Amino acid sequence: MNHETPTRLNLTELLRHPEDLDKLQALKAEFTRRKAAVDAQLRHGLQSQLAITSAGMTSLSDGQRTVNQIKDEMMKIDKLCAEAQNMIRDFPNINRVSQIHRNFEAVLRMKGDIEGFEERLGELEGLLRLDDEEMGEDRMGDQPNLLAVHYGLTQLRDVRDAAMGQVKSAGGRDGEEALELINNLRLETGRTLQDYFGKLDEVIEWFDEHVGEACTRLIDHVVKGNHGLVVRLALVIEEEEKSDKKVQALQDAQKEFKDLASRFKSIAAGPKERRGYKEKFLKAIEASAAVQIELSNERFLDDPEKLEKSVRWYFNDLNTVKVGMVSLMPRKWKIFKTYVGIYHRLMHDWLISRIDDKDLTPIHTLAIIHWEEKYYTKMQKLEVPLDWLQPHLIDDRGPELVREYRQLIVRAVEEWMERMDSADRQSFLTRPEGALDTDGSGHFRTKTMADMWIMLREQLAVASNSQRTDVAEGVVDAMFRSLDSRQRMWESLIDGELARFSAPNSDTEGLQPLQDWLVAIANDQIACIDDGDESAAADPSAPQTLSYLTKFSRDIVPLVSAQYVPTATQQTDALRDGYVDLGTHSISVFAALVFACDFRSILPEFFTPAWYAANRMGQICSTFRDYLDDYAAVLHPSLHSVLVEEFSDALLVAYLSAVRNKGAKFRRQDPFTEKIREDVVAVFGFFERFEAFGEIKRKWRAVDGLVKLLEADKGEVANVFERVSEEWWDVGLGWVEAVLRARDDFERGMLRAVKERAAAMEVQRGPETIMGKVRV
Repeated sequence: MNHETPTRLNLTELLRHPEDLDKLQALKAEFTRRKAAVDAQLRHGLQSQLAITSAGMTSLSDGQRTVNQIKDEMMKIDKLCAEAQNMIRDFPNINRVSQIHRNFEAVLRMKGDIEGFEERLGELEGLLRLDDEEMGEDRMGDQPNLLAVHYGLTQLRDVRDAAMGQVKSAGGRDGEEALELINNLRLETGRTLQDYFGKLDEVIEWFDEHVGEACTRLIDHVVKGNHGLVVRLALVIEEEEKSDKKVQALQDAQKEFKDLASRFKSIAAGPKERRGYKEKFLKAIEASAAVQIELSNERFLDDPEKLEKSVRWYFNDLNTVKVGMVSLMPRKWKIFKTYVGIYHRLMHDWLISRIDDKDLTPIHTLAIIHWEEKYYTKMQKLEVPLDWLQPHLIDDRGPELVREYRQLIVRAVEEWMERMDSADRQSFLTRPEGALDTDGSGHFRTKTMADMWIMLREQLAVASNSQRTDVAEGVVDAMFRSLDSRQRMWESLIDGELARFSAPNSDTEGLQPLQDWLVAIANDQIACIDDGDESAAADPSAPQTLSYLTKFSRDIVPLVSAQYVPTATQQTDALRDGYVDLGTHSISVFAALVFACDFRSILPEFFTPAWYAANRMGQICSTFRDYLDDYAAVLHPSLHSVLVEEFSDALLVAYLSAVRNKGAKFRRQDPFTEKIREDVVAVFGFFERFEAFGEIKRKWRAVDGLVKLLEADKGEVANVFERVSEEWWDVGLGWVEAVLRARDDFERGMLRAVKERAAAMEVQRGPETIMGKVRV
């Protein structure tokens, strides 16, 4: 059996059970073997490190010995030189004669160079003039004399630098006198040397203009096929780059080893200052691209949708460099990488400047967001490595820009909804004349509801322009929140007005405008969810009117991801349920206001002595008829039946709750049963003409429970209560107690028996019944 165990396990983990003691020998052997392996590995590593350390120390010793030997040899050479000067007779005179001879030879060389200076400079001017004529007006010529002019100018520069170097090296007063002598020296032509040098600067400036024009339009030359010019230009810049490196090395040497460098004339020969042609070449590339970037910026600001088209030159240039220029330039320049670096930095700086612009519009921001992905795709097609594209094109601010763009739309939605809510709240509470509108069917409607859905569709269109599901989903979430908040706002306003009008002795002025608003609000909710006739919807050829919510839901689906669709469906269903509930609630409050205001003096008379003599139920049904007739034309048909049922339910609840009226009493000798039956007959006579009469009749059977509790013998009350509870499981004990106390023969034993029976019963709960709404 294999007893291998992890090396990091503790003994407590290895020896958990008594039978694990049998493994001790195997574990001991295993750990002994591992310890031996580790010891051997450590010994081998230690030997390797000792060998490396010993070799290093030996190398250091050998190096120190070599340095000491060189130092000794240098001291011997210096000593020999000093002794040689003393050994040679008249050495100072010989040395001075030698120096004079060298200076004489240098003067002869300089004299020869200066005598031919003007002629050579004139030849170079002629070559430049020929190149000018060859380039023509478009300045796209091949410049065949570029190399010859550069070579000649380099030689003349060396002549000038040598002359000026001689002056500067003299130093002190002698140097000043020598410079004055050169400035005043007149050649055979009568012109001073300084005049020649000044003329040289003019020719150099002319040459630099040719080089600058070629560098600025380098891409155009490659496209046109002027490969010879490109190669000649590269050779010129490469030679100047080598010269600059030598100058830099000399300057560094003079800075660090001034005394040593002054002894070697070969080091001091040649150019004395860096000319920076390579840097100017790179700046010319950058300047040319910067001009194109500026043109792209103007087109982008005019029409952000044309961003990709406005920078088409960018990728054309890079492709030209990759295909046509790489083979024409020195390999060490890595010209394609150089171009990519310059162009990418310019593109980055431009886009960042646009992003940081406070006046940048959302449309421009959106264009930049889209451009980021396209940019890297195009660079990938050019086979540009990602590590060349540093920094990131927009500094990884894509998610931030997406959030800002999405928040702009969300903020617009929220501001629109807040303004609408504020206007609706003000209009609802003040209810000025003409604050409501009517639709094509003449139904009451609020004035902002249709505008709200139009606004939402417009903002969805803005979100869809982003072509990003994350933007659309964030905007849709905000819209769902706003719509849900609007439902809760209406519910809160409606409940507040109901509480105000339901307060005792409250003023009923303004009741009718409030009821109009409740009808308009309820109609709005139906318009949000009513998709028209189902039979018409089943016929494709029939015109179909879709609700606002259905249109909104259909507009959402193409904009969001497949993962978000279930969430959107769930939110839409919740909104649909909310519209149904709010519409029903508005009608319910309408009915409650009728009872709170119109029936304020009638309801307290039920089950009192005055009840027997008056036809209060007939009065109530007459009021119902008036309301239903008055609002039939302005109330949506689907809400008409809701209002009928709400009237019925409210009347039934109020009728059953009247057992708590002050003075309500059921005497055995009074005809209360007949009066209750008369009331029910009046109710049925009114509601029987409505489609909902079947449901209304079923609910009013609850009155039968009231009658049975009133008529039952004292000993049968508990049994009657049990049968009533079986039919209406949510009947309240408080209401039953109020009914029993309204009996003229009430005894506490009756209530005690009911409570004991209620405690012993096992009620089967179900949907809420009308008895659940009776609160006394």
